[in-house]
Amino acid sequence: MSATATTKSSLGDRLLTGIERVGNKLPEPFALFAILFLITAIVSTAMAWGNVIVTVPGTDEPLAIKGLFTGEGIAWFTSTLGENYIGFPPLVTVATILLAIGIAEKSGFLAAAIRYTIGSAPRWLLPYTVGFVGVVSSIMADSAFVVIPPLAALAFKAAGRHPVAGLLGGFASAGAGYSTNIFPTSLDALFAGITNAVIPTVPALAENATEVNPISNYYFNIASALVLSAIAGWVIDKVVEPRVERARVSREEVNPETAQLMTDTRSMRIVGDEQTVAESQEPKTEAALSPREKKALVWACVAFVLIAVVLTVFSLVPNSPWRNEEGNFLPASPLLGSIVFIIFVFFSVSGYVYGRIAGSIRGFKDVPVMMGEALKDMTSFLVLAFILGQFIALFNWSGIGSWIAVTGATGLQNVGVTGFPVIIGFIILCSLLNLFIISGSSMWTLMAAVFVPMFGILGFEPAFIQAAFRVGDSATQVMTPLNPYMVVLLAMLRKYEPEAGLGTVMARMIPFVVPFWVAWTIILMVFYFFNLPLGPGVGIMIEQ
Repeated sequence: MSATATTKSSLGDRLLTGIERVGNKLPEPFALFAILFLITAIVSTAMAWGNVIVTVPGTDEPLAIKGLFTGEGIAWFTSTLGENYIGFPPLVTVATILLAIGIAEKSGFLAAAIRYTIGSAPRWLLPYTVGFVGVVSSIMADSAFVVIPPLAALAFKAAGRHPVAGLLGGFASAGAGYSTNIFPTSLDALFAGITNAVIPTVPALAENATEVNPISNYYFNIASALVLSAIAGWVIDKVVEPRVERARVSREEVNPETAQLMTDTRSMRIVGDEQTVAESQEPKTEAALSPREKKALVWACVAFVLIAVVLTVFSLVPNSPWRNEEGNFLPASPLLGSIVFIIFVFFSVSGYVYGRIAGSIRGFKDVPVMMGEALKDMTSFLVLAFILGQFIALFNWSGIGSWIAVTGATGLQNVGVTGFPVIIGFIILCSLLNLFIISGSSMWTLMAAVFVPMFGILGFEPAFIQAAFRVGDSATQVMTPLNPYMVVLLAMLRKYEPEAGLGTVMARMIPFVVPFWVAWTIILMVFYFFNLPLGPGVGIMIEQ
């Protein structure tokens, strides 16, 4: 029996080591896309010299591939370098939304809401509350990986439950469900911007497909968040906590020296991630709110509701400027085009109200400071966006994206692989790549450039492909040693279990990964086979 256990352990260790070895050989996201840009430049030039053409659906004339290392290509690149960067679609929406979320986060509003939700949950409901809060905590960006686990551990301990179960459950929920939320977030804006950037590759797609906005996956996200929250709670309650109890892991901190390791790793940044944890940010380690914080939270929630009422009335009145020419809101209208504004108002006003009452905002002069700190936190993304914008622009201008889309779609049709099976294959590919490319913005930029046009030719709405990517992008990131927040979790875990290693963390995460992946895929299947809208005015298949 011990021999079997040793064999299984060694196999797991070898798998971990292999993933880490391969992943460590990959360049950083900026360098990776610089290499991909160079490869695209060389291949496009070779194809241009070879007079490669492709007939793209929706066009009458064949499209000739254009090469970067030609006279035309050099003139195009040198004259559009700045435009390629500033015109990178996600910059417009992500930066704006982050300014507002920065106020809500830096004022303490988001953290207070999370602390209150976890701290007020009854004992039996606590695992499900942690699951829900963890899943929707992506609104705090990567801060969730540092804030949620210790708060969940404190709440579990206060309720007489095992703190390690809360610790592990909080991390798994925040990571495995990272791409979904019941609220629109900056991640929705980021994905939408990248998706829209590649749609013009196929004229027929640009003409017939629905433009993607931050709420194009909203109905799908709500369903996913609620189901995954329930699953996370069940796994914490029925699987993780009993296993931790059987392993006789201490309920008390036995190794406080690891606090320094957690402090050191907390300041890590992933160059290329769409959000990063600010070096100066220290999470609240007290679950209970002070009376002043409670009062501030109540008034912030009142402000949130009042804003919702005002915006609803404004949109429903006859002749509202948010209606389209037919007097409706779908499939397109100024209302849907104002989503970034609506999100901005919700979070900036609520965050400001909380901050003034709680004392974290002393006057309006603090607001631009908080906005500046929010932009500072996304500096690495602003840098990465430069090379992402160049890559997407070259991919579209050269025609390689169109050629890959037409060739790939034709190949899939010829072998009879269409419909939902091809989506399953896409999700699996995303899940495997997610073990090595942790940055969601980097991976979606790479995947969207190829698969949005390809699957668009097969008839799938770009928003549906984006939803499928969400499934594959999140679940496996909590079990790869390339996720730097695994080190943060390990430091927290070693306070209770000094001998724990990355293999221990991975083993504790697998019970979340498998049911999350399966359930999320089933949710996507339900939307597909019942032809349910993914969001306002967005379906599964393109209507010709």
